[in-house]
Amino acid sequence: MKRSVAIMSVLVLLTGLFAGCSNNSASPSPSSPSSSPQAEQKQTAPQILRINAAEPETLDSGMSNDVISGAFIRSLYDSLVRLDKDGKPVQSVASDIKISDDKKVYTFTLRDTKWSNGDPVTANDFAFAWMRVLDPKTASGSAYKYYPIKNARAYYQGKAKAQDVGIKVMDDKTLEVTLENPTPYFLTLATFYYPVNQKVVEGNKDWAKKVQSIVTNGPFKLANWEHKNKIELVKNDQYWDKEVVKLDKIDFSMIEDTNTELEMFNNGDLDWAGGPISALPADAIGPLRDEGKLETMARATNYYLLFQTEKPPFTNEKIRKAFSYAINRKDIADNIGQAGQTPLMGFVPLSASLKADGYFKDNDTETAKQLLAEGMKELGISQLPEITYLYNTSDLNKKIAEALQAQWKTVLGVDVKLTNKELKVMFDDQEHGNYMISRSGWTGDYNDSVNFLELLMEKNSSNNSTLWHSEKYVDLVQKAYAEPDESKRNQHLMEAETILMNEMPVTGIYSSVNSWVQSDKLKGITVDPLGYIDFKWGYMEQ
Repeated sequence: MKRSVAIMSVLVLLTGLFAGCSNNSASPSPSSPSSSPQAEQKQTAPQILRINAAEPETLDSGMSNDVISGAFIRSLYDSLVRLDKDGKPVQSVASDIKISDDKKVYTFTLRDTKWSNGDPVTANDFAFAWMRVLDPKTASGSAYKYYPIKNARAYYQGKAKAQDVGIKVMDDKTLEVTLENPTPYFLTLATFYYPVNQKVVEGNKDWAKKVQSIVTNGPFKLANWEHKNKIELVKNDQYWDKEVVKLDKIDFSMIEDTNTELEMFNNGDLDWAGGPISALPADAIGPLRDEGKLETMARATNYYLLFQTEKPPFTNEKIRKAFSYAINRKDIADNIGQAGQTPLMGFVPLSASLKADGYFKDNDTETAKQLLAEGMKELGISQLPEITYLYNTSDLNKKIAEALQAQWKTVLGVDVKLTNKELKVMFDDQEHGNYMISRSGWTGDYNDSVNFLELLMEKNSSNNSTLWHSEKYVDLVQKAYAEPDESKRNQHLMEAETILMNEMPVTGIYSSVNSWVQSDKLKGITVDPLGYIDFKWGYMEQ
């Protein structure tokens, strides 16, 4: 789904996405984790969850493209399907899902649900929202999620008309979706296909920026937003499944310092500290693990580096590879991550990788030195310009940046200047090419290598800030989209990742994990195998 600020996933078998579906129906909604005796006991105090998070980039469900915003949006909105604690899509706003025999046509029947302002949620609210994301004028970084839908990509690229897109409103309660090809992970993707209230969106361009104007349909609604200070969500009394929602309120602090966050947790001022929407101090991971307090879960997320391929000296492929090969990933994973991160000698995280042993050797110092010398000779330079590394402010990112700086100095003899900025500013610099090397991360919308490789298909895209482009690479990923034979499809994807690692606009550092601590009284919060957090079923044990 998103650019990742922290770290997520275990393997979700794609074939399992249809395990709960016959050719004409999908899994019913799950039994709620809150149906336990503890949750059903009489509540004697307000149910309030206190947690920390960074400032979300947006609360507009059609514009969200990062993990932090995604967590808020999952609380504020509900889609046709929702992921359960095992990461499997189950019916939510949809009361029934029929799938055609050829697995290309999905018919969703909506249950009676309402917006937080009391308006009915209709099939048109979904269709309007999805077409809004696909409209090139919207410039949403989430448009790629809809590409399995027939003509969605073509419409976004201006090569098809709106009426050509495979989204059809049959009536207020029925939505028909036609795909380009059978897509086993489509229902997982559909958990991110949120509706918006058309009347609200068209009536106020800033509708999602203020408590007074935002209208949502999820288990919670926005009650207060003091930018860069706190956000308060309260239970949505209009939510269709409100009986299973036990939390009355979620108080989000916005504390940037991870040491302060952990201290607040230890003092009883927070009920949760760390991932997926914040982080723990790097120095605290080991001790917390040794004390048995640390919760961890692998996730479908890669921590990786970007090279600005139109900014010298990183216009040169060999110099990009030199900086990549000089990195000691195992040292970073073991001594900085300390929570089970796995060195990544590729781009796709291990949960979805088709070549787990990678495409090059870790810490290949001799090859790195040789490539640097060859690259400088090709550029006709005897000295590198000042090299800068951009990262967003966090304890973990700072320690990784300092480790990279030391490794590049030791192996290549290069002094690298470190620059840290707030997350939004870093994203803006990346999208405008104002960097040389920078960090990033991607959390899968579904656990398949194509979800990572497709990020670099379009040169001028918010998901590809390297300014690198390869038509052969694009062709291979597009062939994989349409290939029904799994072995042939995997071969296309491996060839694409091989191109990526040969030309090296990006390089992996490690496959990520979520790590956090939580109150013993806090129950029911789900962190699914993709690494996304859902507060719907949470409660505080009395």
